[in-house]
Amino acid sequence: MARSQPPSQPSSLGNSGVLRLEVQIRAPDIRPFLGGNVLPGVWSFSAVAPGPHVAVVALVHGNEIGGAVVLDRWLRAGLRPARGRLSLVFANLDAYGRFDPADPTASRFIDEDLNRLWDEETLDGGRRSCELRRARVLRPFFDSVDVLLDLHSMLWPSDPLMLVGQSRRAAGLALSLGVPSLVVVDEGHESGRRLIDYTRFSAPGSQRSAILVEAGSHWEETTVATMEATGAALLQTTGVVEAGNAILRPAPPGRAAPRLAEVTRTIVARSRGFAFVQPYRGGDVVARRNTLIALDGDAEVRSPHDGCLMVMPSLRTMPGQTAVRLARFVGPGPQAR
Repeated sequence: MARSQPPSQPSSLGNSGVLRLEVQIRAPDIRPFLGGNVLPGVWSFSAVAPGPHVAVVALVHGNEIGGAVVLDRWLRAGLRPARGRLSLVFANLDAYGRFDPADPTASRFIDEDLNRLWDEETLDGGRRSCELRRARVLRPFFDSVDVLLDLHSMLWPSDPLMLVGQSRRAAGLALSLGVPSLVVVDEGHESGRRLIDYTRFSAPGSQRSAILVEAGSHWEETTVATMEATGAALLQTTGVVEAGNAILRPAPPGRAAPRLAEVTRTIVARSRGFAFVQPYRGGDVVARRNTLIALDGDAEVRSPHDGCLMVMPSLRTMPGQTAVRLARFVGPGPQAR
């Protein structure tokens, strides 16, 4: 299992457009928590007072260690619910066990992406992998969750944001949290359904909600702080943890007003030659419709409308992977930059 490592300098994008991968935070030693009290890696605590079952999930991707830092601190500090049920989940234990700060992207998963498996056909089917075994173990537990927060971080430079799939209920909850301020409604990935897209959370009329926070760049202290602020806001908004709980670290004052954006087009790379015409950062806004933003082999990719928000552009993409989501603000958006 990953142990504490000395921090180095943050990741950055060099002048050549090549990302320098440097780990600034320590991977916590979660060996005391591997057994769980419900399932391996799953800790769940119930209060006497009734309330919702809220789960905070880390390590769906084994190299996104910021969420493990948050859950490790909460568990060591003895965080408990005031009402309802609070669950803290370390998801992909096997992948995290291989995390190496000298090669920090290698442990995203063992066999396949755990965040592309959450449809019933895949979960009920005969295919096997390390991640599918773990998903099948976790599935009955997630069936009991009312509100889920999935903690993620990003490889490429981007402002923090929350993803809510197609659930208006989740969008409303995310906007009420206010951290991060940007909430994005999207259709997920062509390559498979995310945990927040699991039918229990996403079905029309469902009274359950699931939110995914992309809290910032991998392996940076500010990303951990954003994850913790989002988690604190969720636990206090749902009433599972009382406002003012000394263990939780809320976001500092002066945050931007919450904004909602809807994805209008998801760009999937079709060739190995996919490349943006400039190194876009997530949160950039392309001012004018029909602006050239990328080339996919011989095909041009252009902005489909004015005020086109770039959501998590991946500056190095393989065929079949999501390269960027293009979105439109609901209501007035910020100025292009």
